[in-house]
Amino acid sequence: MEGPVRYESHGDIAVIRIDNPPVNATSHAVREGLVAAAAHFAASPEKVAVLVAEGRTFIAGADITEFGKTPKEPHLPDVIHRIEASEKPVVCVIHGTALGGGFEVALGCHYRVMLKGARIGLPEVNLGLLPGAGGTQRLPRLIGIVPASEIFTSAAQVKAEDCLALGIVDELSTADPFEAGMTFARKVLAEGLQVRRVSEMSVPPTDAEALAALKKKVAKANPGHVCHLRAIDTAVEGTRLPFAEGMKLERAAFWDMMQTPQRAAMIHAFFSERKVASLPELKGVEPRKLAQIGVIGGGTMGGGIAVSCLLNGLSVVLIERDAEAVEKAHNGIARTLADSVKRGKLGADARDMLLADKLLVTDDYARLSNADLVIEAVFESMEVKKDVFTKLDAVCKPGAVLATNTSYLDVDEIAAMTKRPEDVIGLHFFSPAHVMRLLEIVVAAKTAKDVVATGFALAKALKKVPVRAGVCDGFIGNRILKTYRTAADIMVLEGASPFQVDKALEDFGFAMGPYAVADLAGIDIGYLTRKRLAPTRKPGERWGEWGDVLYEMGRLGRKTGHGHYVYDEASPKGRPDPEVEEIIARERNAKGITPRSFTDAEIVERYMAAMINEGAKVVGEGIALRPLDVDVTKLFGYGFPRFRGGPMHYADAVGLDKVLASVEAAYQAGDAIFEPAPLLTKLVAEGKTFADLN
Repeated sequence: MEGPVRYESHGDIAVIRIDNPPVNATSHAVREGLVAAAAHFAASPEKVAVLVAEGRTFIAGADITEFGKTPKEPHLPDVIHRIEASEKPVVCVIHGTALGGGFEVALGCHYRVMLKGARIGLPEVNLGLLPGAGGTQRLPRLIGIVPASEIFTSAAQVKAEDCLALGIVDELSTADPFEAGMTFARKVLAEGLQVRRVSEMSVPPTDAEALAALKKKVAKANPGHVCHLRAIDTAVEGTRLPFAEGMKLERAAFWDMMQTPQRAAMIHAFFSERKVASLPELKGVEPRKLAQIGVIGGGTMGGGIAVSCLLNGLSVVLIERDAEAVEKAHNGIARTLADSVKRGKLGADARDMLLADKLLVTDDYARLSNADLVIEAVFESMEVKKDVFTKLDAVCKPGAVLATNTSYLDVDEIAAMTKRPEDVIGLHFFSPAHVMRLLEIVVAAKTAKDVVATGFALAKALKKVPVRAGVCDGFIGNRILKTYRTAADIMVLEGASPFQVDKALEDFGFAMGPYAVADLAGIDIGYLTRKRLAPTRKPGERWGEWGDVLYEMGRLGRKTGHGHYVYDEASPKGRPDPEVEEIIARERNAKGITPRSFTDAEIVERYMAAMINEGAKVVGEGIALRPLDVDVTKLFGYGFPRFRGGPMHYADAVGLDKVLASVEAAYQAGDAIFEPAPLLTKLVAEGKTFADLN
């Protein structure tokens, strides 16, 4: 046999090898090869077959190049059925990962051997789908409804030891895949082990209370999603039927999910996450060395950046202003690493090694002389940052990359403080920096290409999702945030309550509304931003001033127990504060505004119109390269619901003509922030979409 599936004879043992690099995906050629191999095995004298994969992993899922195309026969469920229907035993060897269809192939085999360190998973819900090749039917028959549902609704990868304990696999091995398979095949021959089909097993008894609790937990964890609960229901209903009928039910549910807007949105998010790091300008450009990282400032952001670097194998020199601040920063990093140990993410010995060998906290800038890249994470003040970069320019070695973590400020102005502006870049991390995955890479006018490549290399090393951004106030994320947050404030001035706005947007899919977010971040953050931007505010521009009143009252949000919401023992997550509505009512009265009522749909429509319109301006001005860069920024840094794909994808789904109509109506009402984006107007006139620009 030729192609990505090969058949070998080793006496009484047949070996079926999958070799489809890089991840042995279930491409059309692999599916054809497996069917041919199954037929060859059936007609051959070998008594047992070993299914094994070459390279670093077993089958790690579907072939993403086939996404969106008309599926070709043989379909994966039919391939798996052909393997399982064999009258002679088939042993599967799992190494690396067996994900999605790869794990479903393994479930179709009669015995499973797993290498230590390997993992399995059914991540289809991450694409708005459910398992479609037997995952909701075979796995529950093997281990029970509840544990199976936990696997396919969480999309988590299950370790080899847990797979053995659950009964998913028959044996663990430390041998290489081929030897592990051959050893187990010899055991099959020696002990006369027979074909054992998962599809013929009876479902273990289901604990009704545990199932109800799981459904409640899944619904709470995935608000707005339809695939998770549909997957559980499919497992429950399908396993009550004969297996063939259960498979028909699963396929029908799978195809239902394929037609949903959520599936299209999550596929868009999946591909966009991979495309953001692919920049034509960096093709063939080598990044600079990354081994030792400098961090200036040991507060929440600087400490988080240091932890992220340490956890990913980089050495860190962190600079603080004096001995007291040095001790405080070191203790903060130690606490964060201790939390990683507590959560099982890091061993205690590894933590001790990081603190002893990989981290230096000091107040001596000269200790940065060997740093390959230095990230400034001090107070958001241009004067403070200019002072830091003047010092860095003096002490850092030639070729060191100098990065600012500013959220808003002009990176060109900061770079001008050095004699090497080509080495300066913005690296905007999001807090907590060791958890949040987004990294805005802000390219200034004189930033060298290899410095940009180094920023992307750092993102990869830290397992971040990088988005290239141009220089403007707030870059991509915060610039758009300012606009839609102002739109929310205007709606509140006109009569909506901040609590209604939050609820409407949470119902839309955001984890938190803008006012709950303001309380979490600190009302002082918004206050300082408004004061900084006050001199550039356009005449007649409306904004809410009650946030300034809350700041002056010392109501800074969660950290003081009062903000828009009250936070206490009775309501640690916050409850609406009537006093805030009284403060807003006084502001309306002072401004001569007669309040009106808003529906939740109106709130979402205007909020999203502001977000999309500003996103179109950001793309049109080249601050973001493509609409998908805006989508990824909002998805990974600002809590935009993934099942809606990002604001620009959502705009395409709604219809750009409808979005433009909403923008124009708000603009005609007198709000300058809604001035229609030229790009949005152009796309509507040409009958095109944001997707056409990706």
